[in-house]
Amino acid sequence: MFKKILVFFILAIFISCSASRNTTANIPSGTRIKLTTDSGIIILRLYDKTPLHRDNFIKLVKAHYFDSLLFHRVIKNFMIQGGDPESKNALPGVELGNGGPPYTIPAEFDTSLFHKKGALAAAREGDDVNPSKASSSSQFYIVQGKRFTDAQIDKVEKDKKISISANHRQVYKTLGGTPHLDMNYTVFGEVESGLNVIDKIASAKGDSNNRPLEDIRMKMEILPMRKRN
Repeated sequence: MFKKILVFFILAIFISCSASRNTTANIPSGTRIKLTTDSGIIILRLYDKTPLHRDNFIKLVKAHYFDSLLFHRVIKNFMIQGGDPESKNALPGVELGNGGPPYTIPAEFDTSLFHKKGALAAAREGDDVNPSKASSSSQFYIVQGKRFTDAQIDKVEKDKKISISANHRQVYKTLGGTPHLDMNYTVFGEVESGLNVIDKIASAKGDSNNRPLEDIRMKMEILPMRKRN
C-alpha cells in the first residue's frame, strides 16, 4: 500500500511539473507587441524576468483590452501613461487614471531592469495605500525621461537609498531615463523601436491633469515570433 501511495505521489508531482512547463512553453521568449498610436508605431518587447506582468499584459492584448484607449497622462521629459479603460469613451477634460480590472500584480523588481528611456513599466497606487508596491492590472507607462549628470545620479542614489550600477549610470547619462523610479515600479519591457514616437506623444499639449488636449489612442497586437536562422 505504501509503495502504491508513493508511486501516485511521484506521478502527481511529475504531472504538475509537466503542466507548469507546458504553460510557460506557450509564452514565446521575448514576446513583441505592436503598439499603434495616432502618433506612430511603437514596437515593445516584454521581459521574461517579469513573468507575472508579461503574462498579464499578453492576456490583455489578446483580449483587445487596450484597443481605442487613450494615453491619458503625458509629461514631457518624464513618461507617457495609458491603460485606463475609462478613457475609451471619456469626454474632453475628464480626469482619468483610476480605472482597470479589480486586481493587482505583485511587484517583480529586478536590479537588471531599470528605467532607461523606452522602459515599459506598470503604474500603481502610492506607497501610503500600497506599501507592497503592487502594480495596476492594466495601467502602464513608457519612459521618456531625460539625461542625468553624475552629480544628479549621486543625489538620486542618496535620496532614494538605491545603488545604480556603472552600466546603468552610463545609460542614464547618454540615453536618459528616470532613475528615481528604479526598484519602486516594476519594469517589464522596453521599446524596441519607436522612441521618436514616445518623444512626439510626450510633447503633446495637455490640460491641468496632463491629459493631452487632443486624444491620442492606441491599439495593440502580438507580433509573430521571429524566424531563427
